[in-house]
Amino acid sequence: MTIVPPKLRSGDIIRVVAPARSKAFATEHLDPELIERRFKEMGLVLTFGQHVDERDAFDSSSIASRVADLHAAFADPDVKAILTVIGGSNSNELLPYLDWDLIASNPKILCGYSNITALQNAILARTGLVTYSGPHWSSFGMRDHFERTAAWFTQTLFDDAPVNLLPSPEWTDDLWFLDQDVRVTMPSQGWWTLQDGHAEGQIIGTNMTTIAGLQGTPYMPSLNSSILVLEDTAGTDPADFARHLTSILQLPDAVGVLGLVIGRFQTDTGMTQELLTEIISRQPVLKDLPVLANVDVGHSSPQATFPIGGTLEITVGSNPSLQITRH
Repeated sequence: MTIVPPKLRSGDIIRVVAPARSKAFATEHLDPELIERRFKEMGLVLTFGQHVDERDAFDSSSIASRVADLHAAFADPDVKAILTVIGGSNSNELLPYLDWDLIASNPKILCGYSNITALQNAILARTGLVTYSGPHWSSFGMRDHFERTAAWFTQTLFDDAPVNLLPSPEWTDDLWFLDQDVRVTMPSQGWWTLQDGHAEGQIIGTNMTTIAGLQGTPYMPSLNSSILVLEDTAGTDPADFARHLTSILQLPDAVGVLGLVIGRFQTDTGMTQELLTEIISRQPVLKDLPVLANVDVGHSSPQATFPIGGTLEITVGSNPSLQITRH
C-alpha cells in the first residue's frame, strides 16, 4: 500500500539536505538570497541539515553525515518536507544505512531529481511512501524562465487536485547557473506520440541510469501495473539510452508495465524522434502500449513535478493527455 504524505501549507518548515553533492559545491554559482526569497513568497521556511556544507574529494560528504541529516529531517515533527540540494552520483551509498521504519512512521514530502532517484525508488520499495521527482533547492536559483517549473511544483505539493500536464511552448538546455544574463530559449516541438493507447498506473521513475543501478537490489520497486517515467542526462547518447531501457524492460516484472513516458532529451544526446521510435519498436514488452516522449521532465527546463509511487493516466493518440491523478 502506498502512502501519500501531507501537502504543504503556508508556514511549513522545509529541511534542505545533501544526500549526494554538497551545498558548498552547489552554491559556487548560486544566489542563496534569491532562493530564500522564492520560498518566502510561497510561505515556506527553509532550514538546513547540519552537514550540508561538508565537502569531500567527491564534492559530497561522508555516508554517516548524509544519513544523519536525512534521519534528522524525517524524525523532526516540525519539518513538513525535505528538499535535496542538488543531484550527483552517490545517493545510493546511503541505502543500506537508512532506517526504513523511521521513514515510514514519519511520512513527509521528499523532492529532488537526477541521482536522488535512487533514494526515491528505494523509499517506495521499502516503505510505500510517495516521493517527488521535481526541482532541487538549487533549482530555485534559476533567475529567469523558472515560472512553469515553480507552478508545477506548487500545484503538485500544495494541492490534492489532479494535475493536467501540457507541453511547454519553449524550453532551455543550458548551464544556466554559469551566466544568468545570457539565456537562450528554444521553441518546443510538443510531445512526441510514439505509440497510441491509454493506461493508468503507478509512476516509477525518473532518472533511467540511476534506476538501472537499482536492478537486483532490495531497493528496486515493483514494475507491476506501472507507468514508467524515464529521463536521462546530456551524457546519455541514443545507444546508452537503448541499452538501459532494454535492461529495465527485461526485468521479470516488466511484463506488468502499462505505459511509458520519456522526458525531453538534452541537445547533446543527439536523440531524435526517428531514433527513439526505432528504439521503442525493439522492445517487445512495449508492444501495443502507450508511449509518449519529449515531456517536461528531467535535466532540461521547465520541469514538471512527478510523484514517484503516485498515479498517472496517459492517453496517446490524436489528442494526447497526461494527468497525475494521485499525488
